[in-house]
Amino acid sequence: MTKTALITGITGQDGSYLAEQLLDKGYRVVGVVRRSSTTPYERIAHLVDRVELVSADLLDQTSLTDVVQAAAPDEIYNLAAQSFVQTSWNQPVLTGEFTALGVTRMLEALRKGAPKARFYQASSSEQFGKVVETPQRESTPFYPRSPYGVAKVYGHWITVNYRESFDLYAVSGILFNHESPRRGLEFVTRKISDGVARIKLGLQHELRLGNLDARRDWGFAGDYVDAMWRMLQQDEPDDYVIGTGETYSVREFCDLAFGAAGLDYRNHVVQDERFFRPAEVDLLVADPAKSKTQLGWTPKVNFRQLVEMMVEADLARYHRAQ
Repeated sequence: MTKTALITGITGQDGSYLAEQLLDKGYRVVGVVRRSSTTPYERIAHLVDRVELVSADLLDQTSLTDVVQAAAPDEIYNLAAQSFVQTSWNQPVLTGEFTALGVTRMLEALRKGAPKARFYQASSSEQFGKVVETPQRESTPFYPRSPYGVAKVYGHWITVNYRESFDLYAVSGILFNHESPRRGLEFVTRKISDGVARIKLGLQHELRLGNLDARRDWGFAGDYVDAMWRMLQQDEPDDYVIGTGETYSVREFCDLAFGAAGLDYRNHVVQDERFFRPAEVDLLVADPAKSKTQLGWTPKVNFRQLVEMMVEADLARYHRAQ
């Protein structure tokens, strides 16, 4: 029998990769999108004819409950959020509405509209923030350092609360940084790969960035959505840290990215205090032992391959536009 998956945030990076993988597995995929005068479906343009798109909003309980009841999903993936850390400083209340209370509304829609469905919540390594131990595992205490991180902690714990209070199959994947050519241009990794392409083609000369010494555990988004699916196939619901267990600095990302285009980042990258965070997160690195043991999940794309993939995609995009 064909399974049905409902995905919020289907037009985003993770949603598009997840939709691809679920369609390949034979799922019926229903994507939740906000009603808008424009249709920002660039990432799923190649999938639009294969998925069902329905309108709802994380700020509106009734619309969410209605789409869950109508879709009758076997699995729900809640990927929609205000997901850019820097923006959360400028729009903290809106971030809380989408990224924190939006999770509660989705859980209420699950409880009332499809209580037997399995629910995935997109948690984040930003919840660890000012880390109290390294590497970070499922038992590591949270210490968020941004409104985004705080909102994600709320979303994580409300999911645990609903699981334990209402006997729902609800899990959280604490995903470390995961990137791809579909990453938004506002994120530092894509800002770098896009900047490399523009500099290589003579469209700009310098790239302004913030803290080059911040270290992150970076993986490929296409690998990480497979982990999401695996979490919902287990006998019992549980929470998992998803990452590579390796850490690299923004500077090292620049070195590889510019090198992939035959350039030296030191000739082009300028540190700009405007891009520093009010409260910096210096080091995040995962301990993915539990996901490897219990889910059988390991990343397939390494750091160098990821960086080169992103640079090649942005170079190709600009070449097509010429």
